[in-house]
Amino acid sequence: MEIRIAGLVEESIVDGPGFRYAVFTQGCPHNCKGCHNPQTHDFSGGRLDDTERIFGRIIRDPLLDGVTFSGGEPFCQCRPLLDLARRIRGYKERRLGLMSYTGFTFEQLAERSKNDPDCKELLSLLDYLVDGRYEEDKRSLELKFRGSSNQRFIDVQRSLKEGRVIEADTDLM
Repeated sequence: MEIRIAGLVEESIVDGPGFRYAVFTQGCPHNCKGCHNPQTHDFSGGRLDDTERIFGRIIRDPLLDGVTFSGGEPFCQCRPLLDLARRIRGYKERRLGLMSYTGFTFEQLAERSKNDPDCKELLSLLDYLVDGRYEEDKRSLELKFRGSSNQRFIDVQRSLKEGRVIEADTDLM
């Protein structure tokens, strides 16, 4: 399935816990002041790629612990990321963790999920979600996997099960 991306990082240690493959989507409506990836905002920028091709690259690397969707705004491309997430979850040779960054809040995505089955399923396949817009005045280099203190590192599976946001302890990662 076609996806518009800004780029791929095949081996990252900063985009979530462990050794990760990072998919940077192209297009973002948030335009956060001080954004780390402003080149990803233009919805017509970047380049087209294919989720099957990206999946093939992911599974060739035996060192990976997981895959991270970043951006841009990943939840502006739920359908192709859902295709990729399904492939990753269906891969039985080893379990790869899935996480995503988003400028939306978990609550906003939960509300959107009521009318958007792709968003709902994509969210349900994630292990972790870093939610909330980047706020430059709340920037901190002390935060693990987050840029500003308003952002939360959410345990998605526990949050969905309990019906409320449960933050993961990043000190254990």
